[in-house]
Amino acid sequence: MANETYESLNKRLINIRRDLHEYPELSGEEYETTGKIRRWLEEEGISVLDVPKLQTGVIAEIKGDKSGPVIAVRADIDALPIEEKTNLPFASRNSGVMHACGHDFHTASILGTAFLLNDRKHELKGTVRFIFQPAEEIAAGARQVIEAGALEGVSAIFGMHNKPDLPVGTVGLKEGPLMASVDRFEMTVKGKGGHAGIPDNSIDPIQAAGQIIGGLQSVVSRNISSLHNAVVSITRVQGGSSWNVIPDRVEMEGTVRTFQKEAREAVPKHMKRVAEGIAAGFGAEAEFRWFPYLPSVMNDARFIQTAEQTAESLGLQTVRAEQSPGGEDFALYQEKIPGFFVWMGTNGTEEWHHPAFTLDEKALPAAAEFFARLAVNVLEQTE
Repeated sequence: MANETYESLNKRLINIRRDLHEYPELSGEEYETTGKIRRWLEEEGISVLDVPKLQTGVIAEIKGDKSGPVIAVRADIDALPIEEKTNLPFASRNSGVMHACGHDFHTASILGTAFLLNDRKHELKGTVRFIFQPAEEIAAGARQVIEAGALEGVSAIFGMHNKPDLPVGTVGLKEGPLMASVDRFEMTVKGKGGHAGIPDNSIDPIQAAGQIIGGLQSVVSRNISSLHNAVVSITRVQGGSSWNVIPDRVEMEGTVRTFQKEAREAVPKHMKRVAEGIAAGFGAEAEFRWFPYLPSVMNDARFIQTAEQTAESLGLQTVRAEQSPGGEDFALYQEKIPGFFVWMGTNGTEEWHHPAFTLDEKALPAAAEFFARLAVNVLEQTE
């Protein structure tokens, strides 16, 4: 791009990002955000599709060669229930709501991609569909987009997440698993309540639960392959109501994070066996319940070389992306079609979901150009 155009794009994307940051909206409530995105696209003459099943979010398209394939680029648009503490002049005006995960950056960047490709649509060997997705933070938006039919006819999908610990101008790339699958479990340990001073007349579920908590850590260390990754975290333990009464039950819940399908399938089986076995040893009973939530973000290896070449052609540095135990509902798209998700360096001050989270806006045009060039390159290679 010419320097003047680059500077103009940079200024425009900064203004868009700050507008979004100042007026964030929670998952499923992104009505004003949706209206703004639609307006910005329509001002450029970019076609916004009518998707009645989507209450929030925007689907748009730029058509080049109509006989070519359709690929998609996705950005998430929702914010978090966090009180902002950045002291920025464009800090959130919506009390208790903040773009603390950088979705304002994602949205502004991919709008920039749409602006760039709209000026170059004659170069496109196919169609680029833009998915401005709601409700990523509650893992509902991707399902809504899929159920609304917005993936129909799409052959591949691409997306990103800002990465505060990478410098601006750096793109993290990796084939295979990038972000963890996210699952939740609940457990009830049932015993027999009684007097705390006469424990031999009771079956203490607290004692059993304590042993179960320790035993569950052996699932990762002794039942999962050392070549695989898994985390078991018990995050809530609740039982008892008085200092001198042994309760009859203890409730527990937590999360499991894995990267490989084999590990995800194996962990709940081992957890159930360990919990039930330990409980039985105390004369208690353990009820184990498993709630699948999100699969792992699994990058299709066929796109790694194109992504590397795209970044290098723009003067961006590529690094091997580090895996994150965080979850992303982009993974649901990848269960349907091939996809590739990247880290975009933003030189942030804090990690995701922190009330003082900020990022370097110089990354905006870099991200916009990367996805514009990537779309052109992928369509050329898949026509």
